[in-house]
Amino acid sequence: MENIYEQFFFLKYSGGWSFSEAYNLPVKLREWFVKRLIKQIETENEAIENAQKGGGKNSTELTPYNSPQMPSGMQNFMADKRGL
Repeated sequence: MENIYEQFFFLKYSGGWSFSEAYNLPVKLREWFVKRLIKQIETENEAIENAQKGGGKNSTELTPYNSPQMPSGMQNFMADKRGL
C-alpha cells in the first residue's frame, strides 16, 4: 500500500497531478506515467549536468561559430539607431 502512496506523492510533487487525478487513474496507466516522469526527470538532469560541465555537442554556450546571425536588414537599422 505504501508503494501506491509513493506513486501518488510522486505524481503530485513532480508531475503536478492532484490526488484525485492520480487516484482515479487505472493502475497500469498510473504506473506508466510514473515511469515516464522518472525518465523525463533523468533526461533533464543529464542535460543540466552536461551544460554545467560545458559539455560536448549539447552545449548551450554561444561561440562565434554557433551564435545566431543578425538579419541583414537589422544591421542597417541598428547602425541608423546608433547614428553610424
